[in-house]
Amino acid sequence: MADTSAQADIRGIFIHKLVEGFAEEGIVLKNFCRVSKTSAREIRWYQKTAGFLTGPTTTAVTTSLITNTSSKSLPVAIEPSYTRTTSYVKKYFAESPLISIEDLKDTDPDVWGDMIKDTVRAVNYQIDIRIYTVLTDSGAQTAAATADGWDDTATGDPILDLTNAQQKIRAQGYETSGAVLYINSVEYKNLLNWVISVKGSSIPAFSSEKVKSGVMMELLGLKVVVSENATSDQAVVFIPDKAVVWKEFMGLTSAVVDDPGIGKKVRVWSEGEALRPNPKAVFVITDTVV
Repeated sequence: MADTSAQADIRGIFIHKLVEGFAEEGIVLKNFCRVSKTSAREIRWYQKTAGFLTGPTTTAVTTSLITNTSSKSLPVAIEPSYTRTTSYVKKYFAESPLISIEDLKDTDPDVWGDMIKDTVRAVNYQIDIRIYTVLTDSGAQTAAATADGWDDTATGDPILDLTNAQQKIRAQGYETSGAVLYINSVEYKNLLNWVISVKGSSIPAFSSEKVKSGVMMELLGLKVVVSENATSDQAVVFIPDKAVVWKEFMGLTSAVVDDPGIGKKVRVWSEGEALRPNPKAVFVITDTVV
């Protein structure tokens, strides 16, 4: 007897394809991480000290010995410094409710697609939150927004805040072209309002285009990414593939758990941990909302 559509949808191979199809949904920050595999749950890694190498200074010599030299003198020895850190992978694990064998025969198969999708999104959502927590953890560069923040059209200045973030990151030796501005929808609303309503007359061509499209995907060379995972009252500027590494111990995996005569459920899991080897490649603008 041929499978019904519902029975076909619950087969393991089809479930796995659906999970793979939904793998990118709910993942925002992971797309901007450098993803690499790890074969162990304990990860030993090194955080590099940011900035340019200048060499030591000595008594009466306050400038870099790279330039303060003379004929036939030996070159100054310079080297980067690192801080060794140990992290442990985390497991992200969820499953759907038990789908009874009776429901398998007569329920609209779209229900199963939603169930699988939401289970995958729940796992990805927690991964995204973890990456954001590591990205914005203490050690990142930070400063408060100008005056009363982005929601104050009289005193706030988002452009100044963003160019300041870029300048601070660049001062640490990182190229800011292609950097990401990661913000909540609240910050996006205030930023768009400031660009169009407050400064529209100063940049008419730009603001007019935004009024027509209603979308702002790039500003000052920054890729604008809006996510509800981002914390409101702050904006984060960071360098993709530099700021955070996602160490993947086990990629997104699915399984159909079969309880004969009763039903089936879909189980989804992933294991990994976010590492921040270059904390100075991140700048957090705080107090964007008064």
